[in-house]
Amino acid sequence: MKTDRRNFTRTLTLAGFSAFIPGDPKIKTEQENTPVSKSALKISLNAYSFNSLLAAGKMTIDDMLDFCAETGIDGLDITGYYFPGYPEVPSDDYIFHVKKKAFRLGIDLGCTGVRNDFTWSDPARRAEEKKLVKDWIVVAQKLGAPGVRIFAGTLSKENYPWEERAKWIADDIRECAEFGKNHGVMLALQNHWDFIKTADEAEKMLKLIDHDWVGLMLDTGSYRSQNPYAEIEATAKYAISWQIKELVYINGKPENADIDRIIRIVRKCGYRGYLPIETLGEGDPFEKVKTLYSKVKKALG
Repeated sequence: MKTDRRNFTRTLTLAGFSAFIPGDPKIKTEQENTPVSKSALKISLNAYSFNSLLAAGKMTIDDMLDFCAETGIDGLDITGYYFPGYPEVPSDDYIFHVKKKAFRLGIDLGCTGVRNDFTWSDPARRAEEKKLVKDWIVVAQKLGAPGVRIFAGTLSKENYPWEERAKWIADDIRECAEFGKNHGVMLALQNHWDFIKTADEAEKMLKLIDHDWVGLMLDTGSYRSQNPYAEIEATAKYAISWQIKELVYINGKPENADIDRIIRIVRKCGYRGYLPIETLGEGDPFEKVKTLYSKVKKALG
């Protein structure tokens, strides 16, 4: 068992979260001026890497925890839809089983997550989405996980300007963040090539939300401009968690990610905590995860 486990409960670095709180310039300045030691960054796994196996019932959360322990991965982000019965919350017995197994294996639990969508104009429909987020905030609290990954959304194709829709999305997220604050759980808003496509849109949304219990889950594979690395760097200061992917998209075309360059950006912004890795697409997910894990581990030094 790692000797610094207990210290994670005292800081926002627990299981993948940076000590930076958006909107607090004092904390931001201190973090940017503090060198990040090699030990301040650790690797975790995002469960979506095994989506096909999990969705088909050929793999379980227990299996993922065992894989992390065997591979040397220190943390796991267990997306909500891999719990039995999602979107309904799992039983306390199952939640505490997962929590106990993770603890016994020395695996820190980071974000869980939901497939929410706040782009709908109908307040009643968005109320259902807010309930989903709040329900899983409670699950995260019971797991001892520090956050819930959320989306802005993408399903609604109604004809509203981005700025108008962004205002009600921000209001909904702020309401959920207040609920999360009361349960000790942060919201990690992912740039997911949905309503939020660019670094500028991510920054605008976070400023509209303006809540200390909301930060960015920085998805390195979901900026698809001419220079995604510049967009990653522009929003790194808002990151409270990450998704480090094996590909980036330059003008929408996939290329192997420059992991060394991404890690330099992470260190430069002062992030401290876990770096969840996520692999996608065809191929053996076990081998793909091990390959990306080795690349990130080497880059961390």
